Amino acid sequence: MMVRIYQPTKTAMQSGRAKIKDWILEYRAESRRVPEPLMGWVSAGDTTNQVRIPFDSREEAVAFAKKHGFAYTVQETRNRRPTPKAYADNFAFARKQNWTH
Repeated sequence: MMVRIYQPTKTAMQSGRAKIKDWILEYRAESRRVPEPLMGWVSAGDTTNQVRIPFDSREEAVAFAKKHGFAYTVQETRNRRPTPKAYADNFAFARKQNWTH
């Protein structure tokens, strides 16, 4: 069974960076998702695609996958570099350099 280990990004509804330090182990889908004929909802043959196991560190998630004999891939996280901005920059006057009369 194939699993994916990653660190989730913040959702669009979050302003802070809480709950993104955990690592998640998620099973890969082994069966296709197909629309149900009666209601049209999407369903799958296995329920493992609904399981997400949180871990405190990457090493714990990798050890869990190795212990249970899962093939795993680890998605590295990209560190975010916020650019510092000042409120006064909204009102700064940018003079054009190549402006002639």
